[in-house]
Amino acid sequence: MEKEKVLNALKKLREISKKRSFDQSVDLIIVLRNINLKDPKMKINSPILLPHSSGKDKNVVVFSDSIKSDKFEVIDSKKIEEIGKDKKTAKKFAKSLDFSLSEPKLMTLVGRYLGRYLSPRGKMPQIITDMKSVEQRVEQLKKSVRIRIKDSPVIQCKIGKESMKDEEIAENALAVINFVIQHLPEGEANVKKVYLKFTMSDIVEVA
Repeated sequence: MEKEKVLNALKKLREISKKRSFDQSVDLIIVLRNINLKDPKMKINSPILLPHSSGKDKNVVVFSDSIKSDKFEVIDSKKIEEIGKDKKTAKKFAKSLDFSLSEPKLMTLVGRYLGRYLSPRGKMPQIITDMKSVEQRVEQLKKSVRIRIKDSPVIQCKIGKESMKDEEIAENALAVINFVIQHLPEGEANVKKVYLKFTMSDIVEVA
């Protein structure tokens, strides 16, 4: 998709949107067609690093008994059990979490105590394969958005804030659109419509 089309849609979106008392989020909506949602290959659930921050860092935690850090939250095995044993706490934790990483030896424990809360939301942790790059990976996830196709042929994610430059929003949108196209069986032919909207606005088609 051409960048100019996204920029034109953003211009129209700003023209039709009422000014709000807060900095609205910018949502990208991709409607798909001719895909088989029963095919496991179509169950896409992946973080995408955006070229520009979406305006709010994501909540990322690391499940580990060996990693110590004051730059990101680390949850050890004892804490995993504590969270998982309280249904209300576990639900709240799963809702607040955006992404997580886990050292391999704790994956079974995470699955046992938190799997029922994280898995339905597509939030099970990614396995840490390189202990030296954990901090870098956390920083990348903080700047990422989750792309997920589950039970309906629609992808919706926040790609920025109203106060951002149109160029930055457009580049974030294209990063997501291009990723999705690359993972569809027929590429761009599987994309029916693409829309942009603010938190409290009507949608605008990216024509």
